Amino acid sequence: MEYSRFFDCLAADFGRLRAVVPIDPTAVVPSCPDWTVADLTRHIGEVYLHKTLLMRGSAEPDPWPPKELADEEPLALLDRAYAGLLDEFGARKPGDPAVSWYTPDQTVGFWIRRMTQETVIHRIDAELGTGQPVTPVPADLAVDGIDELLKVFVAYSVAEEGDYFTDILARSPGRTYTVRTDGAAWRVRTGPGRFTVEDGVGDDAADVTVSGPPTAVLRWVWNRGGAGEPSGVTIEGAPEAVEELRRCVVTATQ
Repeated sequence: MEYSRFFDCLAADFGRLRAVVPIDPTAVVPSCPDWTVADLTRHIGEVYLHKTLLMRGSAEPDPWPPKELADEEPLALLDRAYAGLLDEFGARKPGDPAVSWYTPDQTVGFWIRRMTQETVIHRIDAELGTGQPVTPVPADLAVDGIDELLKVFVAYSVAEEGDYFTDILARSPGRTYTVRTDGAAWRVRTGPGRFTVEDGVGDDAADVTVSGPPTAVLRWVWNRGGAGEPSGVTIEGAPEAVEELRRCVVTATQ
């Protein structure tokens, strides 16, 4: 995706998020059951502010979050942090250096993408929490989000922090997964200490195939389904194999 497109999506999803969260700040967010909508709102504001400070400096802000943030009303914090994030993005180019947890990409562009994807997932959380219809995710953004989750979160985490996945993958027989949506597909291979992702479906048969429209697959991989709502995703394969993939995703995104 072009960075201008990320900015368009970020603005649209933030607008929807900002409209939804005041509906019921005390409601529990089913996809984040330890949080109310107000807690979710505060979290997003703190994330925006944290990344803004990260781009301005050369190290993680410490301590985080500052104690004074607890006294700020969640919506006020969200608005202030979002405005600061946009100002920071506007003052920099995507290729400018910026510290990130993802070693292969230490640029502002990484955070433009990451904050856009962060916002769309938490917008869905806010809609689920307040009982509003979940707005469809644009196809290009959903495809990018699936790609980011599989490669940047899961594959990178298994490669760099493999100990966290030992209980999941140590006894894996070695499995192959196809994740497919409109216009895009990924081939995932697992095994002891292994989680690799390639574009395309490959030539060998998959043990598990996950397929569906872009919004549905994005919500499935991020575990953002609605209670009693058809997922729109078709899953073919043994339950234990599907569970291996699901546990890897959950561990990488905690």
